[in-house]
This record gives sequence, C-alpha cells and structure tokens, in this order.
Amino acid sequence: QVRLVESGGGLVQTGDSLKLSCAFSGGTFSRYAMGWFRQAPGKEREFVAVISGSAFTKKYDEFVNGRFAISRDNSRNTVYLDMSILTPEDTAVYYCTASLRFGVSPDYWGQGTQVTVSS
Repeated sequence: QVRLVESGGGLVQTGDSLKLSCAFSGGTFSRYAMGWFRQAPGKEREFVAVISGSAFTKKYDEFVNGRFAISRDNSRNTVYLDMSILTPEDTAVYYCTASLRFGVSPDYWGQGTQVTVSS
C-alpha cells in the first residue's frame, strides 16, 4: 500500500520561502506521477503542481506564477515543492499525491502539512 508523508510546513512571513518534502513508500516510486494540492480554510482543495515519473514533464496551476517549483529524487523516493515569495493567500494545508497516470485524479493522498504565511 502506497504511503505518503509530507513534511516541511510551518509558519513563515510574507515574502519568505519554504520547501515541502513528501516521502513515498509502498510502491515503485518512479512509476507514479507525483503532485501537490492545497486547501485553504473555507475553500475547496485545489491543484498546485504535478511532475511525471521521469521528471520530464511538470505542470503548475496559474496562481503559482513562477513562484513554486516541483522536483523529485527517484533515488530517495521523495518529491519536493519549493515555494518562494509566499503571501498570506498561500496559507493552506498542502497535500502530496501519487497517480499511476499523469494528469488524472490522484490514486493516493498524504495527510497534509500546514503552511501558514503571516502578513
């Protein structure tokens, strides 16, 4: 059974940077497209970014606007989300996801890590 464990969340100030990590276990990591979603208080969960198993393809939601970067280390079974120029609107629980097919709804979700950006 695939298991995803996020880490790296916390409280930062506007303009700061933060790097999230997600450790994958229970499957062949390179077979999965890995992604990040987020859910802000009172809002629906939204897509942030996704990276293919080979890391060749990456996609981001428009709101990212060049501020975030998704990457993966297949030797460490870990996916990352580097976030910069954070604003209070980025405050949310960030979820790591795994999908056997790129571009479809995730097959697996992590428990989430809280990111809070103060003004």
